[in-house]
Amino acid sequence: MDLRDKIAQSPMGLQQWLVVALAVLLNMLDGFDVLALAFTAKSITSELGLNGAQIGTLMSAGLLGMAAGSLLLGPFADKWGRRPVLLLATALAAGGMLMTYFAHSFESIALSRVITGIGVGGILPCTNVIVSEYANKKWRGLAIAIYAAGFGVGAMLGGMAAVMLQNEYGWRGVFLTGAVATALAWLIVLVWLPESVDFLMSKRPTNAKARLNQIANKIGLAGDWDLPHTSENPQQKASILRLFERDNIKTTLLIWLAFVSVMASFYFISSWTPSLLENAGMAKEKSQTVGMGISIGGTIGSLAFGFLVSRWDSRKVLLAFTVLSALAVCAFVPATSVLSLALVLAIALGALINGCIAGLYTINPTLYATEFRSTGVSMAIGVGRLGSIVSPLAVGILLDAGWQKNQLYFGSAVVLLLATLGIAFLHTKKHN
Repeated sequence: MDLRDKIAQSPMGLQQWLVVALAVLLNMLDGFDVLALAFTAKSITSELGLNGAQIGTLMSAGLLGMAAGSLLLGPFADKWGRRPVLLLATALAAGGMLMTYFAHSFESIALSRVITGIGVGGILPCTNVIVSEYANKKWRGLAIAIYAAGFGVGAMLGGMAAVMLQNEYGWRGVFLTGAVATALAWLIVLVWLPESVDFLMSKRPTNAKARLNQIANKIGLAGDWDLPHTSENPQQKASILRLFERDNIKTTLLIWLAFVSVMASFYFISSWTPSLLENAGMAKEKSQTVGMGISIGGTIGSLAFGFLVSRWDSRKVLLAFTVLSALAVCAFVPATSVLSLALVLAIALGALINGCIAGLYTINPTLYATEFRSTGVSMAIGVGRLGSIVSPLAVGILLDAGWQKNQLYFGSAVVLLLATLGIAFLHTKKHN
């Protein structure tokens, strides 16, 4: 038994849960950083005289940056280590927020939002992999679900903080607060977060054995742990091309299909629901309440998924969540005429579709071997981000073409069933 196996089979100690807590903190800050522009759009528009298209471009800039960060930074975590790339990504996120604080033009804000997005996009695959690798087999699903819930919690807390900060310090105070908080998180990562055990055992950098035993002692598994004997070259390149090798291409395409389908549906539902309900005749306050119900349900759903996979197979639970999400979307359509029923179904829908996201984060790291795990995770997340960018734009085009609200939601249910197909044909592997 090597240290990886020992971590997978042993009860989780305090230090391992603290790794999860740090990942949750980073994900909460990501939620704040990414959605800060949405909280301050009106104030920025007033100060700089921007039009709707320019504000939309600024919002898209952050999402484009996130996709780029996942696709470009994530693979380097398999070459340099999870910790160095996480430090780089966190520094970029903090720097981007600080640049927005000093920005005084549309172009400078757009650049700063792209840089912030790149940082956030690089953080996500690193933290996803680290949580997966430090959690034991029993509680891995719950640990990742708690981590996944952090983004929504950060977004909600950020929204409340943004109201208070803008009243006192203006919109720039929101971005300065985000920059300072993210910089403090960078310091915590630098001082406290250990490197991935799986990376040390797979790539074997300088002093790998000493670092391995230091980490083992820190997490309560002290002993003389050695690097396992292997005939493979520990410096084997973690090329993106490995995702398309004969043994991996089917897995890669299926997990990409699942990510694109779930993220496209999620961003359509979370972005367009208040507007579509208001256009259909619901009062603005009520439509916003329903939208908030989706966000509240998201946190509940992520945690519920985590508890379920501590008892049942994660792939089967995820399959159930995708099917139930599609059914919830269909049930939501006729319920929008009654506020109380619409709110209940909004919470259920938010819970189910966020549970799908937590499920994808749970199974994604287990699909690939250690030496290119971050590459596989980051590419899947990055491709999923492309779905999140295209989806809201496609809905706008379909609305202009004459599509009705009900048609859009039923279309979203069909897209979710594509995720079901992808997961049904996906055979999860046994990588600890």
